[in-house]
Amino acid sequence: MIEGRPLLGGVELGGTKCVCLLGTGADDISVRTSVPTGSDPHTTLSRIEEILRNGMALHGPIRALGVACFGPLDLARHSPTFGTITSSVKPGWHHTPVAARLQSAFDVPLGFDTDVNGAALAEGRWGAAVGLADYAYVTVGTGVGVGLVVNGRLAHGFGHPELGHIRIARKAGDGWPGACAYHGDCVEGLASGTAIAARAGVPAHLIPAQDGVWELAAHALAQLLHTLVLATAPRRILVGGGVLEQRPELLPLMRRQLLESLNGYLDLGAMTGDLDQYVVAPGLGALAGPSGALALAADALP
Repeated sequence: MIEGRPLLGGVELGGTKCVCLLGTGADDISVRTSVPTGSDPHTTLSRIEEILRNGMALHGPIRALGVACFGPLDLARHSPTFGTITSSVKPGWHHTPVAARLQSAFDVPLGFDTDVNGAALAEGRWGAAVGLADYAYVTVGTGVGVGLVVNGRLAHGFGHPELGHIRIARKAGDGWPGACAYHGDCVEGLASGTAIAARAGVPAHLIPAQDGVWELAAHALAQLLHTLVLATAPRRILVGGGVLEQRPELLPLMRRQLLESLNGYLDLGAMTGDLDQYVVAPGLGALAGPSGALALAADALP
């Protein structure tokens, strides 16, 4: 543990697994343990509490706790259900009061936001967005989400952005109905790991790189990038998550299809520099998500 820096606790609560951490930052992690998310919130949260307490027994008390959680979430601070998972597609987790449960268990300042917003904060603090006031972090995994930073602050309104569920222009000739339980062929319904596996009939990591499903996924994700570019003009877009970790060759496909989609309306290269340095992998790699929980904890410190 780096002397002089407060010990923080972090929980990245994802749709498939939860990562529990103790550390002072992305460069100094003392404990990192994963558990399956499962369909029983009480069992999962009890295991998370146990892991954090065991870590504190070895390394000392934490000064703050950050929770980066899958959504949708109630993030209205004055709401009686602040920190609750609302209409999630994850079985068993509807209306789970995650923040209240963990706040009660540890009684320290709590930072709570979406998993992708946490990852965006981590990239701005320690990763590929250091020094940028406007950027986006896109995660492509079990679902598709976007953490959006505008003028140095996370974009929040009545809730948080859910850009993974936008409707898009489909690739010509593609009539597959999509896999989203709510919207069918939104971006998440076409390009998440879940959707890719459903379309191909096998898990995403078993699909050959030359399979046409990747071109279709890249097209949907490029449509999402098109929307981001025109909506908030981010100075950089970071694209991470489990699917991109397994298939980094998706990035050049997305860059190419983004330019094709913009069709010369913007000279993106002149505005942002080298496109290869504009749509990029996260600087923290696979640690972006877990480190997001520590970034939320750091922001919650008095």
